[in-house]
Amino acid sequence: MQRLSATELILRYKAGERTLVSVDLSGEYLFEANLSGINLSKSRLVAAHLPYADLSQATLNGAELQQAEMGDTQLFQADLSQANLEAANLSRANLRLANLRGANLCGANLQGADLFCADLSNSNLTNADLSRANLERAKLDGAILKGCNLFRAQEADLKDAATDSSTIYPDGYRR
Repeated sequence: MQRLSATELILRYKAGERTLVSVDLSGEYLFEANLSGINLSKSRLVAAHLPYADLSQATLNGAELQQAEMGDTQLFQADLSQANLEAANLSRANLRLANLRGANLCGANLQGADLFCADLSNSNLTNADLSRANLERAKLDGAILKGCNLFRAQEADLKDAATDSSTIYPDGYRR
């Protein structure tokens, strides 16, 4: 896996290179970076700093994003299928129409995130915080929501998701 600095990534992106598969950007500072449409499949972005970045329509399937700082990041129509986002901060992120099928979101912070029409099928959201998130028309088939905080989440359809007694439902009551 090739190690890249944030500066090198941005220079290559500005030069028109959009496919950088299996690169290591762990811990890199990419605040407000414009990387829309980039392909970072199977890349390492562990603890990367990406708040306010534009990753719209980016391909990040199978990427390692554990503990990444992605608050307020634009991930519109991004492919995050099979990505590891454990303990990542995605608060207020735009994940509209994003593909998160089979993603690991254990302990992730998704407070106020916009997940309109996002596909979270078979994803693991154990102990994730989805309070105040927009889940309108989000697909949660087979998603694991055990211990998940859904307080004031909007339009959540949980009928095909796995919950337990520690799940906090959108109305604020445990069931």
